[in-house]
Amino acid sequence: MQKPYAESAEQNKDAILEILRQEFESCYEVLEIGSGTGQHAVYFARHLPHVRWQTSELEAHLSDIRLWLEEAALDNLPPPVLLDVGTGQWPAGQTDALFSANTAHIMSEANALQMLSGAADILKSNGRFCLYGPFRYDGQHTSESNIRFDAWLKARDPQSGVRDVTRLAAYGASVGLTLVRDHAMPANNRILVWEKSAEQTG
Repeated sequence: MQKPYAESAEQNKDAILEILRQEFESCYEVLEIGSGTGQHAVYFARHLPHVRWQTSELEAHLSDIRLWLEEAALDNLPPPVLLDVGTGQWPAGQTDALFSANTAHIMSEANALQMLSGAADILKSNGRFCLYGPFRYDGQHTSESNIRFDAWLKARDPQSGVRDVTRLAAYGASVGLTLVRDHAMPANNRILVWEKSAEQTG
């Protein structure tokens, strides 16, 4: 069976890795939310050997991820697990860090907020959540290309769309996640970094 391939994952992996090297320097367990093809997981696990990189996805995509993971055969890359943020179906236990790429805009806003709630529950104290993708600020897009992308998303699925950082940050704060950094990335994307409050026990 041929492995699935996402061109975007190939294009952005090095820029993302540069940020993850900083943000996950002291993290040893990372849960990736919505691992897609599994390409990012293989690349990041290979270049961050101190991290146990746990992939996750909806049931329909788990077999695709397994193809990439089995070929890579990395000791720090265990088999993927089921995760559906919409139903609150998260893996048991807690983790040092979370990563997700290009997920918030393809799910409903309710599910994007639910992803933050779940992150607050599963992260250990002072744990980090790095969320990559395009975002708006106070209702305003950051580029013409993101305006077009948002329109395309909503034409395909009215519940999807480029999310607003102001809205996400306010909701995150309400569940114990503080937006501590906002990294500019190529192609009008960002990496938002949330940290779980030390007093938030999850």
